[in-house]
Amino acid sequence: MNALLSRTRAGSGEPLLLLHGMGSSRRDFTAVVPLLTGRFDVIDVDLPGVGRSPALEERPTVAAITDAVERTLDDEGVGSVHVLGNSLGARVALELARRGRARSVVAIAPSGLNVPPERFVQGSGMALARVVMRTGATLVGPLSRSALGRVALLAPLKARPWSTSPEEAVGAREGFADSRDFWRTLLWGLVLDVPRGLDRIDCPVTLVQGVADWIASGQTVRYLPLTPGSRFVPLAWAGHAPQSDRPRTIVRLVEETAGQADQPADSSALRYEQRNRAPDIASVKRTSQAGSVAGKAV
Repeated sequence: MNALLSRTRAGSGEPLLLLHGMGSSRRDFTAVVPLLTGRFDVIDVDLPGVGRSPALEERPTVAAITDAVERTLDDEGVGSVHVLGNSLGARVALELARRGRARSVVAIAPSGLNVPPERFVQGSGMALARVVMRTGATLVGPLSRSALGRVALLAPLKARPWSTSPEEAVGAREGFADSRDFWRTLLWGLVLDVPRGLDRIDCPVTLVQGVADWIASGQTVRYLPLTPGSRFVPLAWAGHAPQSDRPRTIVRLVEETAGQADQPADSSALRYEQRNRAPDIASVKRTSQAGSVAGKAV
């Protein structure tokens, strides 16, 4: 069954897709959506098995999750999109770019390039969070109503958890406690995922990692030499999911990266169609120049 993903859509302008990380839902973008809708047509989706999105029948690999995202974009009548993704969502954003479906990408702490010991630590931490969140799921609602309660719920993900909203706390419950395919996604989407074909990406890519992100360790910068034309931006006072830590900075990075796209909106969709018809011709035009590393955190 090729079911579509649950999503909301608001704003006007060029299409911008939001992809949350594992252990959250589309609510994790609550702080940035109002700042983006004046410039973009924002499509905020729940990944498979989260919120009202159905779980995948096949293995939830990054490729399969990306297929589901593409079907949803097709249903919305959208060709290529700018993408803002976090963690697993950032990894899917890069896969969309590899397929030629992205006009630009801001990838916050993308998964996929951690070494085996890091995968073990990250996987174990995610598994523990699942167990703890399911055990205390009934407490999430009451705790989400106070800043202290949100600190208890979101401290591992945010550098400034007291500044989060109740929506983000509920998103953590949806992503951890309520996820209907958590264990398979953890295995196939995170632990066993190995990115390939990153050299085929030919849209602007900004790689972002919070300086206070202990979950993704240093894996984000490892994408830099593998992804043509990318840049790396360390984000001060920000954690693994920094959408509410530094919302205005993230919005600025999205706008800057989108502005670097060298194709207008309508021809970018045409470029996607042409690439799928003639991938060998398109590959000749790909750039191999690596991007620059930002000198200091913003």
